[in-house]
Amino acid sequence: MTDPHHSSPADICLLLRAHAEQRWLTEQLLPLLREFEPPRSIPEEQLGAALAYLEVVWIDAATRARETESAFSKLALPGTEPPPRCAHPSFEAEALRYHASVRALRLRLTKRVALITAAPAAHPGARHAHARGHRVRSAP
Repeated sequence: MTDPHHSSPADICLLLRAHAEQRWLTEQLLPLLREFEPPRSIPEEQLGAALAYLEVVWIDAATRARETESAFSKLALPGTEPPPRCAHPSFEAEALRYHASVRALRLRLTKRVALITAAPAAHPGARHAHARGHRVRSAP
């Protein structure tokens, strides 16, 4: 286990942000996406409202992604002068691995959201929702 005395606030912040985003994506967004995918559990008459709710959740996902990326940006990038920190690199390595994992999850979910929102033919009621102005924004 990594010694907490050999970590920096930036490492800890990134770990916490990545963990929070990962947990939120898997507990909030992923179950919602599953309702849209075959066999779709959303009734036809509720599809427009469900797409609007997906847009709200997606905006929240984008906010969480920005917060995680902000925490990531506080770590030194390769080839730059690192901020002052203790010499124990494993905590930073853990944070970077977790961040990479969350980014990969985010990318997979982005593709799933794009499939749901960009293919009205796949969801007959989606055509009506899109016609009423319910469009989900692109990647967070």
